[in-house]
Formats: sequence, C-alpha cells, structure tokens
Amino acid sequence: MKVLLLSLLMLTTTASAQDTPAPDHRPFTALLARYVTDGRVDYNAFAGDPSFARYLVHLEGIDPARLGRNEQLAYWINVYNAWTIQLINLRKERKSIRNINKILGFSRKSPWAERIVRTRDSVLTLDDVEHRIIRPVFGDPRIHVALVCAAKGCPPLRPEAYEAATLDAQLDAQAAAFLGQTTKNRVDVATRTVYGSPIFTWYRGDFGGSLAGVGAFWARYIPAGDARDLVRSGTFTWVDTPYDWSLNSR
Repeated sequence: MKVLLLSLLMLTTTASAQDTPAPDHRPFTALLARYVTDGRVDYNAFAGDPSFARYLVHLEGIDPARLGRNEQLAYWINVYNAWTIQLINLRKERKSIRNINKILGFSRKSPWAERIVRTRDSVLTLDDVEHRIIRPVFGDPRIHVALVCAAKGCPPLRPEAYEAATLDAQLDAQAAAFLGQTTKNRVDVATRTVYGSPIFTWYRGDFGGSLAGVGAFWARYIPAGDARDLVRSGTFTWVDTPYDWSLNSR
C-alpha cells in the first residue's frame, strides 16, 4: 500500500517540481563511464569507490514526487540500476544474480524481493521499483531496454546515467543497441522467423499485448529493409533466444 501511495503521489504531486533541485546523476555517469565497458561491469571497482556509496545516499535524499515526469523516470531507472550493482556487491556474488539467497540449489528468496533499495520514504525491493512504480506509472515499454538485472542476457548497461533532458534519446539509443545484439535479437526473413530475447515475451503486455505489438516496437529501431517490413507486418513466427543469467561482469 505504501508503494502504491508513493506511485500515486508521483503522478499528482508535481506542482512544486520547479522549486525542487533535480537529482545530480553526474557522479553515476562518471562511475559508469569508468567501470562499464561494452555493457560489462567491474563490480569490484564499484564496491571500492566511495563515490558510489555517496551517490546511493544522494538518491535516498531525493523526493521523486516533487520532480517532473522525465526526471522521475530517469531517477527510478538509475535507482534500479545502481541498487542492482549494490545488491551484487552486498551479497559478494560473482557468478549469477540468481545465486543470491540460494542454498543447495534452492532459492529461499528472490534477489529481486530483497528490501535493500533505500529511498526517501521507504525501503523497497527491486521488484517494487520495476513492477509497482516504473511499469504501471510510466507505461513506456522502452524501460525494458534500460533496466539491467546484472545478467549477460539483459540489455547492455549504458555507460552513462539517464537524465531527464536526454531521456527519450537515451532510451531510443538503448533500444537500437539491444536489438542490434544479434545473439539475442535477429530476423530471418527467408523463414519469416524472429528470434528475440524472452524479455519481449515475458513483458508482452507492455508491448501492446501481442507479438504484433512487439514487432511494431522492433520496427521503430531496426534498419529499413526486408527485416523491418517483416516485423512491422506482424505475421511471423517468434522463437525465444536463450537467456544468459551469468553475471555481466568484465
């Protein structure tokens, strides 16, 4: 209920946004530029850099309800990505996020259900941030190319923080980058088959609720030609590509 109220406040309490300083994501950009290469993360470097701990404290002090809409979305995406890095380091995990809370091959608790995300009003889980705030409040399918769950199967972690002023361009660039990873996403025009990340089927509802909706999304970001025409048509066979849960470390 508290998370739901927070989400509602985010939509309704924006009148004073202009009187509230925007969060400063520049320290996170500096960290990402230094410690992320081709989407791969140097987790040990993040763990050892005090500026990362300071950035998390800074995020905790922000009141997202007093920000404009793009500032809110950029804030929550950065919160998710930064706290995912922190979770990996807090649990000293270096093989797969899914190993967290696992004993003798059995998971006691989902890593995404850990209450670790410290915000101004609550201590949230990563699931709270993604599924109770970002997805229902903002309704933008591009968030699925921006949120990075520390797995190689995820979209690549962008080597800069998300910012309100450039958010649309960043999200569009991320979509194009992810769809350009041909081990995860590709189109076989000859067989009218689309091989895509299971992210698109897991969250099909966010892409219009159908594979045709997924195809329409793809058509916005892949180069003009037969492949784009095929996905835009909505008449293709879909095959999930394997999802690699190993840690996206460098």
